[in-house]
Amino acid sequence: MLAIISAILFFIAFILGAADIETDDLFSATNLMLLGLTLLALHVAGLGSGGSTFGRRR
Repeated sequence: MLAIISAILFFIAFILGAADIETDDLFSATNLMLLGLTLLALHVAGLGSGGSTFGRRR
């Protein structure tokens, strides 16, 4: 789920950068890319990757 959200943020940042749209400092293309990278790092670390198998038996 976090990877999908980060992909959406990367796409929005790309559109803002490609169209040269001026936004607030809070929603700049660089800030959106950094937020997307943070979400992607959390996804790779295992947070938000779905249910955990901790304690389950086969």
